[in-house]
Amino acid sequence: MTDVSPSFSPSNFHDPFVLVGGNVHDPKNGHDGAVTDIWVESGRIVCPPGDTKRFRQIDATGLIVMPGGIDLHSHVAGPKVNTGRCMSPQLGTHRRRQNQPSAIPTIHATGSLYASLGYTTVFDAAIATGAASLAAMELNDLPILDKGFYLLAADNDELLNALEDGQPDVIQRCVSSIVRAGSGWGVKVANPGGAAFWKDSRGDHHDLDTPLPGRTLTSRKLLERLAVGVQAAALPHSLHIHTSHLGLPGNWRTLFETMQTLDGIPAHLAHVQFHSYTGGDLDPDSFGSGVSKLLDCFHENKNLTLDVGQILFGETVAMTGDPEAAEHLAHTTGVPWSSHDLWLEGGCGVLPIEYKEKNLIHSWQWAIGLEWFLSVDDPWRVVLSTDHPNGAHFTAYPILMQLLGDEGFRREAFRRIHPAVQKHSPLASLSREYSIQELCIITRAAPAKIAGLPQKGHLGAGADADITLYRPNRQLAEMFAMPAAVYKSGRLVNENGHCRFLSSGQHLKASMLDN
Repeated sequence: MTDVSPSFSPSNFHDPFVLVGGNVHDPKNGHDGAVTDIWVESGRIVCPPGDTKRFRQIDATGLIVMPGGIDLHSHVAGPKVNTGRCMSPQLGTHRRRQNQPSAIPTIHATGSLYASLGYTTVFDAAIATGAASLAAMELNDLPILDKGFYLLAADNDELLNALEDGQPDVIQRCVSSIVRAGSGWGVKVANPGGAAFWKDSRGDHHDLDTPLPGRTLTSRKLLERLAVGVQAAALPHSLHIHTSHLGLPGNWRTLFETMQTLDGIPAHLAHVQFHSYTGGDLDPDSFGSGVSKLLDCFHENKNLTLDVGQILFGETVAMTGDPEAAEHLAHTTGVPWSSHDLWLEGGCGVLPIEYKEKNLIHSWQWAIGLEWFLSVDDPWRVVLSTDHPNGAHFTAYPILMQLLGDEGFRREAFRRIHPAVQKHSPLASLSREYSIQELCIITRAAPAKIAGLPQKGHLGAGADADITLYRPNRQLAEMFAMPAAVYKSGRLVNENGHCRFLSSGQHLKASMLDN
């Protein structure tokens, strides 16, 4: 091999190289900080070669080496994201004064900012079928990252007809057709059946067993049949579910019933923090955590995975493909909001929001999200997310990682929230700290497995050479906010916070797997 390079970049993009002496965290392949060399050629990780002279050495001694990060649930493209950019220009100005990126970055800034944290793949979690071509065009402009999206197929009348008829082969064909025609990676359902009630001017359904307007189909049957249809269609990602009654007191029951309905059927539960509340509409003081009521059911149903949707305090923009939830939030907060339909199929709601430490409800939301993270016993079934931008900006991920990995930091933050939550939240008794390996699982290995990306989330032979190098630091927020180097497909794209190359990335589509 040639002499060790002082730079993180090979002299030529096409040159094979080896990262030497790094402390590798690769949970899929059993590496937990072991000193291991990583060999890279033609954008892929390869086995140690017989002829090593061709490989340029890059010194990674003392650095933490991980696969590139994967955000399984974010909102980065499509109509509601563009509406958010137009609605809240003041948030961009205010955040820039605080040396923070805009609440809704441009599509170009989004890719660069993700890469600056060590992330190399992102999925938009809710694109209406009628907006799929627009979202695909936008994502083509998102630099560096590989990217894909989940289609809101359950708002489509053709699919609803198939689900109502209940013929599995017809449902499977319809699901496959929609996803492939829309260039999607998977299927998302937001408030199952809720759009039908919204279009019928009936607000929202109160339970999973109320028939949709003009149909015999219920939300429960919709969930069950659609999850089976997605599985039968052999899509890479299981049905991605935003359950009903988002943000409402007492909604833990709906999440519980949803988990029971999916008995044995693979599915992913999105932003569960927003669906884990106790309490009733008439008594705001009864609002609290329903996590303990949900944990046993989640642990028993190994077919289920989840992302948390953690909130962090500060200003952001809420956006959802669940317009009823957006209307409820707008009426509660009194802020201006936007709601629109897409080809009379589905809709979305967008509004600015500020999470405050001393606000009772916001404090509960913050504590409930962390309670989920610290209570689930298997990190391979959990994905780190803030439901960007709904809970917080994705650039706040390093702070969230320190909250999970540093009990002292978490307790200091806990002492600043509403005193009633300090008194009653189960978070007060949770002392667990995530290890670096566990943080690697929930940001890399687990989302790759859950999304159906066998070539990502690990550093074994054949994997994409998406690699992040961090300098060890007990201040985890500082460590994860500033990687020493980030490689995308074997090319150095970010070094010490500076963009080195704007690669184009790949649009991940389920149809890619047909060949």
